[in-house]
Amino acid sequence: MSHPAFFDAVARITLYDPLAEFLGAAGGGRIEYGYLDVVKLAGHSCPTVAGAYLMTLKALDRLYPGAIAERGGVRVDLGTPQAEGVTGVIAAVIGMLTGAAGEGGFKGLAGRFSRRNLLAFASGTGAEVRFTRLDTGASVAVAYHPEIVPSPPELQALMPKVLGGTASDAERETFGRLWQLRVKRILIDHGADPALVVCRDEASAGSIRPPAAQTARP
Repeated sequence: MSHPAFFDAVARITLYDPLAEFLGAAGGGRIEYGYLDVVKLAGHSCPTVAGAYLMTLKALDRLYPGAIAERGGVRVDLGTPQAEGVTGVIAAVIGMLTGAAGEGGFKGLAGRFSRRNLLAFASGTGAEVRFTRLDTGASVAVAYHPEIVPSPPELQALMPKVLGGTASDAERETFGRLWQLRVKRILIDHGADPALVVCRDEASAGSIRPPAAQTARP
């Protein structure tokens, strides 16, 4: 797949997935994701997809300092309904990376490895997205502020022409290049900016994983 070179420069996310290890799908249960993986999932690259990737990256780093995060070991609560705005897109990206799923998710094996009901909407937590470890109950609330990285002004003039089908080939190419330029600025130039993705630790509720579902991590 041909794609902008900056996709490959985005920080990658490595996780330990005990289900993948149990079923022999990944050596040592380790799975690595990059930005290109979520672009393939979403079918496009935009500030929303980039933000969902960054929020997950930052939240997992915060919840598992100096350690590999456990895929399937985190509950995700989104503050808005699934059908509202871009919530569904954000949830799809976060769900892919964390393994968290709604009521249709994998129900587990003998009380272990369940991914079902780990992804919830309109949670009423007051957070844009809240990530919670099942083993310790540690939580982090995350908010994304793409407005600090404004679009190139030329995009405003090109958008109606591209959407209306009146843009020339050169204008369509310029539009795509400028669109991805903003995504690059979000992921690469401002990826470490604490004002872009704001993380706030929340009080731990203690382990919320049943003892039978505890899994050993490397």
